[in-house]
Amino acid sequence: MGPLLDFEYEHMEGRPVDHHGIPRFEKATFDAAYPFGIVNLSDESLPVEVKIKAFNPLIPGDADASGIPIAVLQYEVENKTNKPLEVSVCGSIRNFIGKDGSKYHVDWKGDKIYEGAVKNKNEYRENGNIRGIGFLPGEVDKNDPASGTMALTTDAKETVTYRTSSVSNAWANSVLDFWDDFSDDGKLVEKTESFDDDPLASLAVTKSIPANGKTVFRFFLTWHFPNRKAWSNEVVGNYYTTQYKDAWDVIEKTYPELNDLEDKTLLFVNSFLSSDLPEVVKEAALFNLSTLRSQTVFRIADGHMMGWEGCMDNFGSCAGSCTHVWNYEQATAFLFGDLAETMRDVEFNYATRDNGSMSFRAGLPLINAQSGGVAADGQMGTIMKMYRDWQLSGDNAFLSKSWPNVKNALAFAWEENSWDANADGVMEGSQHNTMDVNYSGPNPQMQFWYLGALKAAAKMANAMGDKDFAKKCETIFALGSKWTDENLFNGEYYEHMVLDPETKKEITDYSAPNMPKYQLAKGCLVDQLVGQYMAHICGLGYLASEKNIKTTLKSILKYNSMETMENISTICVHTHWEMKKRF
Repeated sequence: MGPLLDFEYEHMEGRPVDHHGIPRFEKATFDAAYPFGIVNLSDESLPVEVKIKAFNPLIPGDADASGIPIAVLQYEVENKTNKPLEVSVCGSIRNFIGKDGSKYHVDWKGDKIYEGAVKNKNEYRENGNIRGIGFLPGEVDKNDPASGTMALTTDAKETVTYRTSSVSNAWANSVLDFWDDFSDDGKLVEKTESFDDDPLASLAVTKSIPANGKTVFRFFLTWHFPNRKAWSNEVVGNYYTTQYKDAWDVIEKTYPELNDLEDKTLLFVNSFLSSDLPEVVKEAALFNLSTLRSQTVFRIADGHMMGWEGCMDNFGSCAGSCTHVWNYEQATAFLFGDLAETMRDVEFNYATRDNGSMSFRAGLPLINAQSGGVAADGQMGTIMKMYRDWQLSGDNAFLSKSWPNVKNALAFAWEENSWDANADGVMEGSQHNTMDVNYSGPNPQMQFWYLGALKAAAKMANAMGDKDFAKKCETIFALGSKWTDENLFNGEYYEHMVLDPETKKEITDYSAPNMPKYQLAKGCLVDQLVGQYMAHICGLGYLASEKNIKTTLKSILKYNSMETMENISTICVHTHWEMKKRF
């Protein structure tokens, strides 16, 4: 579309980006308010300016509408001249079904050549208001995660031309062949024979634009891939594919509702942007919602929402809807409460064992949900999240169903050799956590999660009529809160009291042989008040001294805030030296 950046010319053959040799607009800018994006294209040598307006539905409270597998692309073309113009807009896509990036070979130049598509087929279809190209699998294993369908369509009533294939792609001839055809008159001529295992298909719309007028060209990209495996060895499916037969069915069912879906999405975005929050906060909050619609998050066929910790370039990063990682996430609960409830369902009704220990990584299929280890912060955080979600939904039936396992998950902390075996409100045991290490001894990060879980559990217990358990939680909370202020607060922030894993005695000589690795000790941890942050979200109030907590917040900024990452190695060496002197 727009000009290539300098680094995009630096491949050994000068063509690191797709369609490198296709003509581009001289200028390109981008405007966005997620999920809406606008690309502005202009060129002094051209008689038109173009705005590409793209979105897909995002409607809080309507998870099904927000999960429709569709991208809507609207090309608004403005005629800058005083005479009518005939303009064509074309979209081209290869039929990459079967190619998920997992299978490839390296050619003689060292480039990765991806494999998996075998004799794929493209076909032109028309049905009612919709016309376009269906992308179908060829000789692809029907159970392969990369097997499915796609569709590139338009609702244009004007001239629509298409090609379902091109010449063979040796030496990029298919792109050249397409360009020779399209640039000749803005229309496409269908091929009589299909070439390549992943044939290139193109769909063009031609319209007349009046002098100084504007015209919109609308295209839709839909998809349908039912065989998700995620971190399982078998197919667990995609919920969205249970709503549609294939990619063509997606556009046929969605098209009549598109205007309403766009209006509701606009209403959400405009309502949020009209708030008096600082601009940087609005941008950060809105734009990061994109993660909910990335490959990081998915719904298996039965509707449960699952998530990786993030995404690598080619696959998910760290499986299992990791409880201590997802402790930090709030958007789902406040925008899609029904999906948050499915996550709590997995945690308490699938991943929690009879003894109350919870797998912090849920295996798939869900029969394997208990296959992972136990994490102190993750387990305590899920109890607070259950309280949060119950408050937001008012779903007493779901809380009643889950309460026995919520209760057991907290009581696990009081088991022999667990985190708080003597039930005094202090986590002394070995605490695996989101830093991917085990902290030995009381520390603020686990302690505030624990105190928050105790307070939340007491309120849920009272609602469930479990007065004795509520009283026990309240008593343990009071003991732990008082102890935390008296023993971990150093006047500036809360410290980690390191205990010998064997003797449970405090370690003051950090160079001693019995000092466990990777302990916080006297460091000022950025995350030490994360449990307090969740407590405020849940309306639970302060978990320890308000004065101490506010002082700690100032100290976290004092010791951890950096304006720039320049000279970071020098800073790290200096900090290490200062910490050695202090210890």
